[in-house]
Amino acid sequence: MKLHLAPAATLLLTLVTAIWPVGPPRPEVLRGWEPPPGPYAAGHRGIDLAAPPGTPVRAPAAGTVTFAGPVAGHGVLTLTLPDTGTPPLRTTYGPVDPLVRPGTPVRAGDVIAHVADQGDHCPRSCLHWGLLRGNTYLNPLTLIGGRTPRLLPVWAQPPAGQPPA
Repeated sequence: MKLHLAPAATLLLTLVTAIWPVGPPRPEVLRGWEPPPGPYAAGHRGIDLAAPPGTPVRAPAAGTVTFAGPVAGHGVLTLTLPDTGTPPLRTTYGPVDPLVRPGTPVRAGDVIAHVADQGDHCPRSCLHWGLLRGNTYLNPLTLIGGRTPRLLPVWAQPPAGQPPA
């Protein structure tokens, strides 16, 4: 299977009303989406959300579970989102202990898994959340209307009491 990343400017995501898969509160993003420069290059094809083992993982939008099982010794779950174009969007979650079987329809907010205690992906326990259209990896934050978080230098902040520029 050939996987690739399309340039962000050429991607059109169907609008999906989605929620964070863990939380509330809004989870800390431990590592953001870092698309590789080519299909086989190093990169980070999703985002890592801080979540202790046992944390419920919720469906961010309505969909159908299309995979739930082990991949390379870690639990993984894939949720396919209907009416999101051709091919439809798929979200992935790991490491997890799936609670639903493939073929199960779910609604936004339904608990579909728990964060597994088997992570070596993050420096501390996390949920890796991915998004694909076909074989093209996308930034999962686009589902919730988020942008890739950026840390700003202290000097970029306006002085106290001053509106942002």
